[in-house]
Amino acid sequence: MARQRASWDEYFMNIAREVATRSTCDRKFVGAVVVRDRSILATGYNGSIRGLAHCDEEGHLMEDNHCVRTVHAEANAIVQAARNGVRIEGASIYVTASPCWGCFRLIANAGITRIVFGEFYRDQKIFEFSQKLGIELVDFSKHAAKPSPEIA
Repeated sequence: MARQRASWDEYFMNIAREVATRSTCDRKFVGAVVVRDRSILATGYNGSIRGLAHCDEEGHLMEDNHCVRTVHAEANAIVQAARNGVRIEGASIYVTASPCWGCFRLIANAGITRIVFGEFYRDQKIFEFSQKLGIELVDFSKHAAKPSPEIA
């Protein structure tokens, strides 16, 4: 019996889910993968500012019911690309949760043209503004992660 291969969206979303396992803020584990031409350009997960303690070490730094110790996964992926000199204009980003408004603005200004998210998180504005900007927004929440095929 032939196994069914994962679609490209499933493949990259599965990788984003794995990236999320590196998150250090237990309020929400989020992973992001930036992709162009079926190649991974950058990844990011939510965690503290580089060089500072993480939430899982010192606790949350809360302001207005948000943990501000944490840099979001999308922002960290964009920063990783910038630090490594990787052009991400025209790319797609796969995120385990839809971007907040701040991350959506970073994604738009980075020139990313497609956002695939695994669950809706918080901000309805992204739907209106993605249409205005011509950014494709794909709700992947209906696609359950498929188990890996057994290897005999």
